[in-house]
Amino acid sequence: MLALPNFLTVLRIVLVPIFALALWWPGDDARLIAFAIFCIAGISDALDGYVARKFNAGSEFGRMLDPIADKILVGVALMMLVAEGNFDGWKMVPALVILAREFLVSGLREFLAGVHVSVPVTFFAKIKTTIQMIAIGAMILGPMADRIVPGALAFAYVALWVAAGLTVATGYVYLRVGLAYTRTPSAKA
Repeated sequence: MLALPNFLTVLRIVLVPIFALALWWPGDDARLIAFAIFCIAGISDALDGYVARKFNAGSEFGRMLDPIADKILVGVALMMLVAEGNFDGWKMVPALVILAREFLVSGLREFLAGVHVSVPVTFFAKIKTTIQMIAIGAMILGPMADRIVPGALAFAYVALWVAAGLTVATGYVYLRVGLAYTRTPSAKA
């Protein structure tokens, strides 16, 4: 349980309340701290999977906690941004789609684990996560993002729509597999 990938996953969870506090705190310095923490957490997500595969250091603990840590980070970030008023009208749709998919996939993973079925993470799911993290990161910076790279915030909202589209597509994969195991008792064999 103390392997490096597990440490990185636990670190990501521990960073979430610190991230939320920094994002809630007013001022550009707090924004930069929240952005830095979000980036560290996002990088730790990529790094823990890489280390687990490269050094065959995967564990049941890590397989259980890693997707939970990801959902906590993304969910808290999106909820904080919504509470802040960064999403109004149609801008809220991709955030809601992403959050709804996270609940759907969590439930489907639990169901599929009960019937001893594993659905591997797809290439598109990894692309979705990357786009989503970049978009959320820019939104965390807010107007500072536009000062650093003009148009960055507009790009972030478009990227979040792209991530939401990929979210629907990758969520459908889980749903399709789950539905196959609800049709007939013989399908579970």
